[in-house]
Amino acid sequence: MRRLKILIWHIHGSYLNALARIEHDWYLPVKPGRPEGYGGRGPTFDLPEYMREVPAEEVRNLDLDLIIYQTPKNYYEDQYEILSEKQRSLPKIYLEHNTPKPHACDTRHPIDDPNVLLVHVTHYNRLMWDNGRTPTMVIEHSVAIDPEARYSGHIEKGITVINGAQKRARIAGYDLFLQAREQIPLDAVGMQTEQFGGLGDIAYRDLHRHISGYRFLFSPIRYTSLPLAVIEAMTLGMPVVALATTELPMVIENGESGYISCDVNALIEHMQRLLADPQEARRLGARAQAIARERFGLERFKRDWNAAFAQVTNMVKVYG
Repeated sequence: MRRLKILIWHIHGSYLNALARIEHDWYLPVKPGRPEGYGGRGPTFDLPEYMREVPAEEVRNLDLDLIIYQTPKNYYEDQYEILSEKQRSLPKIYLEHNTPKPHACDTRHPIDDPNVLLVHVTHYNRLMWDNGRTPTMVIEHSVAIDPEARYSGHIEKGITVINGAQKRARIAGYDLFLQAREQIPLDAVGMQTEQFGGLGDIAYRDLHRHISGYRFLFSPIRYTSLPLAVIEAMTLGMPVVALATTELPMVIENGESGYISCDVNALIEHMQRLLADPQEARRLGARAQAIARERFGLERFKRDWNAAFAQVTNMVKVYG
């Protein structure tokens, strides 16, 4: 398709890192102090040159083709602050990263507009949100990680990759991580993890080489779309141990590419087994990697997003 000029706010850095592999002209608004949504390229990602920062006050002067919103603030506040009237009438996509809250199936999506394409990142999310009149599409995740990172599993520990778990303790499964750590050698990496004995934040460009030696990834999150850390681990060839909630039962083949259960004690037993049997961990990891390459590969991700771009810019009605 033709090369587009796209405005997007920096909301979810790891996802933005994958979007950046789609070759269009991307614009990231920035403000002094880099407040939420205006962080630009960010210090931990290696983004291509065609993803450019632009001062927020200059956005209205850009010749754009498409706007991508990702939060209610983007849609209900930011666009009226930084976009011109003409830009606000451009084709628009709302990228929804999250599961519905506060209720899993009775929450109306904040966007109710037949002229917006609502893109969900999992089929679970589209199913559970009440999407109202807004046409929907599912574009499953992909990740753009260091291609030199390879799973070895030589470290006889598990790793959990999560940001600010203690601030959203129930949803993030902070209690489950602490419970498992009493019986299993587990490290944690991510923002604020140093507060409970973790390794702290590691720049995304270095993260996957750092964690690739751990025996498995443990994802304790109770309620989320689909953790990018799970897909990153699978892409590395690392087995995953996780709760069987939201989209994960459709991603992890229990006993084939990892282990999933709603029984935390069963998950702890699986982790103990992987620590005792590195060959089994390698077998599971190889299958996880094959699934990741087929289902979450960057080429599929690019095709899906370009199809979405073509639909909204050509004003083709999309039925969800």
